Amino acid sequence: MGRIFTSHLEGRVYSCKFCKAHLASVEEVVSKSFHCRDGKAYLFNTVVNIRSGVPEERLMTTGRHKVVDVYCNKCMQAIGWKYIEAFEHSQKYKEGKYILERYVEIAIGNFN
Repeated sequence: MGRIFTSHLEGRVYSCKFCKAHLASVEEVVSKSFHCRDGKAYLFNTVVNIRSGVPEERLMTTGRHKVVDVYCNKCMQAIGWKYIEAFEHSQKYKEGKYILERYVEIAIGNFN
């Protein structure tokens, strides 16, 4: 395997709890009121330093969605998922956005 390149974000950022790789700027948070199987989760517009899994359909509490699991690019820990498609009209706003599970990415700091 070759060298892993990671992006470094400026300002206050969310980072991987396990390896401290930057994942998202605090300005990218859309909502902090989401839940996952292990507790709270945050919805983000964009994230960096991730790898994506295979698309699959899942039945969630808000309906059926096509999602891909996302993993930290540096340590390969599962950190959440990306919404590819929402099948219910009221859930379309999630398409293209990311869920990061709070227990994984809660490390936040000012890294200027």
